[in-house]
Amino acid sequence: MTVEFRSIAEASPGPRWAHQFAMYWPAYSKWWRREGLSGRPTYLECRQAVRMHMPEILGLYDELCELVGGGDVEARFLSFYCPPRYLAGCSQAIWQGDEPLLVRNYDYDKNAFDAVLLKTNWNGRGVIGTSDGLFGLVDGMNDQGLTASLTFGGRQAVGVGFGVPLILRYILQTCSTAEEAGQALKRIPSHMSYNVTVLDAERNYLTAFLAPDRPTLLTHSAVATNHQERVEWSSHARFTATVERERYLLQRLTLHPETQEKFIATFLKPPLYSTAFSAGFGTLYTAAYRPKAGMVDIHWPGRIWSKGFGDFKEESVRVVFPHQSDTAAS
Repeated sequence: MTVEFRSIAEASPGPRWAHQFAMYWPAYSKWWRREGLSGRPTYLECRQAVRMHMPEILGLYDELCELVGGGDVEARFLSFYCPPRYLAGCSQAIWQGDEPLLVRNYDYDKNAFDAVLLKTNWNGRGVIGTSDGLFGLVDGMNDQGLTASLTFGGRQAVGVGFGVPLILRYILQTCSTAEEAGQALKRIPSHMSYNVTVLDAERNYLTAFLAPDRPTLLTHSAVATNHQERVEWSSHARFTATVERERYLLQRLTLHPETQEKFIATFLKPPLYSTAFSAGFGTLYTAAYRPKAGMVDIHWPGRIWSKGFGDFKEESVRVVFPHQSDTAAS
């Protein structure tokens, strides 16, 4: 299996972003329509939700909608409001050394993955992150030293709220510290359960347990896999080995003090690294975010791709993944 990853920089929303959106739109449109458009909120409902919960990026949302032609379905999609269900795996943890460092594995279906590392300066705030739907992010950092990453929360409940990638985009566009991000995460509704870990340049961090049917819980956990306080979806937990991965990371943090390099390397090996690509839960990349340095290193076995606010080369890399297996934690 081969995936082409690209790094793209465009300070303000413009033709390059619009071109990327046009390339991805046929697949995203099919996904958005799969349950019928009548089941999705109207454009007015979507825009009102953005205005109510994320007013600071309403103008940015309007600008992006205009860039893609102002179509009704495109605008509803870009709001990320009440999207179809989607699940991911993922593991993330904060290194316990002196320098702020967040490491994460993104375990997902390659056919539903942008494979784009996007650098922007929207609304005057520099952000580098892994794109989802070209507006949202599954992980990223901003020029104030705030870093954020998500994992699926391991619950089946679905409610009224935003897809979590736009929530990540919002906090990186508007927040500078972990405390500010935590307050935003508490008030913005999420349509499904997700775990969001944030880390700032002063090494303050938290993990928020988002859910559509209960209040967001802010914790001081340095580790997040695919459950929250306890396992609530046992078959998913067994398939993704969420408890085993959590225990392994906690042991690394508490029992085995180690260098950054060794800690990052653990994400590239079992039980964290997954080859379950055929099941849609293979590890597509490992990201190591250093918010104080403004750098992110994207790791694959035997390869590192480094990007930063001061050094962001636009390029593409073709990554060949190992033989697929049918288990999520192989």
